[in-house]
Amino acid sequence: MQIIHNISTIQALNYPIEDLAPPTKILFLDIETTGFALKHSCLYLIGCMYYESNCWHSIQWFAEDYKEEEKLLKSFLKFSQSFSYLIHYNGNRFDIPYLQGKCHQYSLKENFSSFIGIDIYRRISPYKGFLKLPNLKQKTIESFLQIIRTDTYDGGQLISVYHEYIKSQSESLKNLLLHHNFQDLEGMLHVLPILAYPDIINLPIKVSKAGRNPYTTLSGERRTELMITFMLEHPLPVRIAGRWKECYFTGQGYEAKLRVNIFAGTLRYFYPNYKDYYYLPMEDTAIHKSVASYIDKSHRQNATASTCYTRKKGLFLPQWEELFTPVFKEHYKDRLTYFELTDDFKHQRENFQLYGEHILHHMISQT
Repeated sequence: MQIIHNISTIQALNYPIEDLAPPTKILFLDIETTGFALKHSCLYLIGCMYYESNCWHSIQWFAEDYKEEEKLLKSFLKFSQSFSYLIHYNGNRFDIPYLQGKCHQYSLKENFSSFIGIDIYRRISPYKGFLKLPNLKQKTIESFLQIIRTDTYDGGQLISVYHEYIKSQSESLKNLLLHHNFQDLEGMLHVLPILAYPDIINLPIKVSKAGRNPYTTLSGERRTELMITFMLEHPLPVRIAGRWKECYFTGQGYEAKLRVNIFAGTLRYFYPNYKDYYYLPMEDTAIHKSVASYIDKSHRQNATASTCYTRKKGLFLPQWEELFTPVFKEHYKDRLTYFELTDDFKHQRENFQLYGEHILHHMISQT
């Protein structure tokens, strides 16, 4: 078994890692194996990155032959005891179960349950559509963030390289294997800024400005939208823009903007207890039976759920849950509801924060 140490050239990250955990308690992890099946594959490399003396260091345990699995595991388990947080990329699905299985195979007492795990892959997986990513491979995230790596292999391609190394003991082949693992480790540090996108909805937004914005559509129609400008806790490393229904989002650096089309016209408020109302067809409205005794019976009829409403003209904003009341609709069976954009609403900034968070949650989770 060979142990390789390196000092990374990374001095400062573009994401506040201390918001995740104390840097000195973090251990980045990536492993290399000759396959996915535990009983029919070999663990040949464990790589870690850790913070010490104001810079990042890597340590790699490399198996010179197939029989050194147990040595790798013992060395890693001993080294990892002084850390509390384990950061990995999709390690919940492969790296950790694989290591646990190998520890069980050699009757080694493993300590993975003592770690607080941070899986970068799992944290960003709900945002694949929002970020318009073809997949969530680490190299894809690196490409999205415009990170350049010199390693061009993936773990599967290197299986045959390791088998060839066992036969030839070629230093160039070993360096190829070590370099790939090191770039995966260093890549995890570089891709941490991707977490700024989940932070958009996981952290409270801070509205800096909100107001009506008139605009002209491509067809020449004059319309009005609500524009909410807010500041982000962590800067977005790459500008993004997206649309969901009638909502538009743009974000760059610490600033993001959310635009939502305002409905200008007449909507209906449906009373819940329709059996207590009459519907007046000529007025196209419902009226409570307690005050309808003076109305000619020929001009009224018992209301149904779909005719028990009063109409309201004004400016309205869409909502996909009943966040603000009273709730208005175009038609009774519509799932989309609206609330009125009143002067009282506009004078309370916390309303725009709640509404912005509401829109962002639905936009991100449904794209």
